[in-house]
Amino acid sequence: MIDNSTKNGSQMVDPFGRTITYLRLSVTDRCDFRCVYCMSENMTFLPKKDLLSLEELIRLSSVFVSKGVRKIRISGGEPLVRKGIMTFFEGMAPLCHEGDLKELTLTTNGSLLSEYSQGLYDCGVRRINVSLDTIDPDTFHAITRWGKYDRVMAGIDSALKVGLKLKINCVALKGVNDHQINDLIQWCGDKGMDLTLIESMPMGDIGELRPEQYMPLSVVREQLDKQWTLRHSDYLTGGPSRYVEVAETGQRLGFITPLTNNFCAGCNRVRVTCTGKLYMCLGQDDETDLRTPLRASEGNQLLSYAIDEAITRKPKSHDFEITKDGAPAVARHMNVTGG
Repeated sequence: MIDNSTKNGSQMVDPFGRTITYLRLSVTDRCDFRCVYCMSENMTFLPKKDLLSLEELIRLSSVFVSKGVRKIRISGGEPLVRKGIMTFFEGMAPLCHEGDLKELTLTTNGSLLSEYSQGLYDCGVRRINVSLDTIDPDTFHAITRWGKYDRVMAGIDSALKVGLKLKINCVALKGVNDHQINDLIQWCGDKGMDLTLIESMPMGDIGELRPEQYMPLSVVREQLDKQWTLRHSDYLTGGPSRYVEVAETGQRLGFITPLTNNFCAGCNRVRVTCTGKLYMCLGQDDETDLRTPLRASEGNQLLSYAIDEAITRKPKSHDFEITKDGAPAVARHMNVTGG
């Protein structure tokens, strides 16, 4: 049940005058893939007892909405592997249908979209990001380790069929998929999907040297300009991506550049993990425990105070850097914080 007791709460504004309107909420750290830039192959996941319940995640989300959040992106891990996940989306549906929440969306690897697409649409989800770094089956298996290519392709088709708008997210990896990006642009154009390219972020020990993977998007852009007519676009989604329009396909192409072109000046986002830790910045370790105040009272006042205090500590920017020894900028893996 959604508690609207703090519905008229004030907006969240950080020390640098940025209004926080976007929450990225992780519902699980587990994933059915082991992508080489995200996880090591042998991961240890959190015990179930450490996770917030689905009901607690709904309540937490409603408090953020009462404080001015208008967009919530559900993430993981892979969010759709969370047992009973549709209970969460069904609980969030009233916020979508009544207009308090302008957008409820998620980032997924697509492996379970055939099962959940219709249900997500019925709950008010209209747009989904699918993490897909290649359309070449062999490269797909090399990147994801455990992923099932045909299942992801079927999931994408299922989502499009029920009316969901899809955007593909692709991490550019030097010597792995950088030579396949042109094919991905054309495929997205043929299916009517936008595409966003992302620089690999130095998070967590992945068992490989990051300098061997890292591909600056400034270099990618130079290569793409030889193949495509890329026109400036003012289109914004509320996230960090900056877009151009591909004249030949009519679709948008986005660039997320945490290293080559820091986008922190306009950051409107915070992240909450599946255990209730609030991170004010993806690239910093400062955190606030929201689980304790969430469970300390049936009311939301303590939780609201904890959020307000945390926002006063939101930093100006992250400190991402690809070092020569490949050491991560932050120790936690991306699946812990949520994408």
